[in-house]
Amino acid sequence: MKVLHIGKKGNMEKYSAPDSFLARLETADAYMGLTADEYIALAGDADFIVADAVGEVSGALIERMPNLKLIHSEGVAFNRIDIETARRRHVYVCNSRGMNATAVAEQTILLMLGMLRNVAGNDRAVREGRQIAVKERYMADGDLRELADCAVGLVGFGDIARATARLLRAHGVETICYYRRSPLSAPDEAALGVSYRPLAALLAESDIVSLHLPVSPETAGMADASFFGAMRDGAYFVNTSRGELVDDDALIAALQSGRLAMAGLDTLNHEPVQPEHPLLRLPPETAERLLFSPHIGGITASSFRRSYAMIWEDIRAAAEGRTPKRVVNPW
Repeated sequence: MKVLHIGKKGNMEKYSAPDSFLARLETADAYMGLTADEYIALAGDADFIVADAVGEVSGALIERMPNLKLIHSEGVAFNRIDIETARRRHVYVCNSRGMNATAVAEQTILLMLGMLRNVAGNDRAVREGRQIAVKERYMADGDLRELADCAVGLVGFGDIARATARLLRAHGVETICYYRRSPLSAPDEAALGVSYRPLAALLAESDIVSLHLPVSPETAGMADASFFGAMRDGAYFVNTSRGELVDDDALIAALQSGRLAMAGLDTLNHEPVQPEHPLLRLPPETAERLLFSPHIGGITASSFRRSYAMIWEDIRAAAEGRTPKRVVNPW
């Protein structure tokens, strides 16, 4: 049996199968961005595909792989896999749900604290010899905030948002609200220390709003002008989910108007990000209101170990004719 791996070469070996059965699988490594013809030439007879979470697995490729039984995302996202074609062909699509929840939650908190303490700007101030001037300004204005001073709203409430809520509680945050399509039970809310709000109310009440949603036709571009217009003046915005959730023009307008104090972004639309990206070509007074990280929230070594444990478990199930545990396209 054979696996076509679409992504970073070496991952299949680095996080190798835990038993002799799986270790005997033949592996064909391929970079992301190849054509269906190129993938077919390399491993058209493969039984399984393991793909980077942002790697495309097209319907044209799925249709031409007669032995294909399962496609597994290396991450949580699976929006670049043609799940309808896979469903029609009775090919399982699976993801590694929960593999990076702790890691992305940590990145979310990092961006929140980084904005509240203006880490990038203050680092630059010290390097430029302005330490005392900046410190005295903060003392005079009295506007440095602790995370516990803030009401935090989590838009979406899956594994990552729940892990974020736990870290927020550890930082002393008392007001944590969330929005999703249906509220949790009262006992679950009490256990997590969170309260449900409709989206409009969450935006109006939160000092920090953090996105925790997958990309879908319903969520793409949801952080638009009306979304930012409903937020508190001087609020902070965090996105550690997907850049496609955000309307870049609306975000820029909210930063320029002062509606947003800052935005902390681990991901941007149109990755890999190029120098001409609109969020990288802003005047200094707007640019200083952005704090970036290079989409590293979910790629810790521990996350990949957890992910590949899930991948091997699901591949083994499919190889043995059983239904994998993490199917996202049931038929």
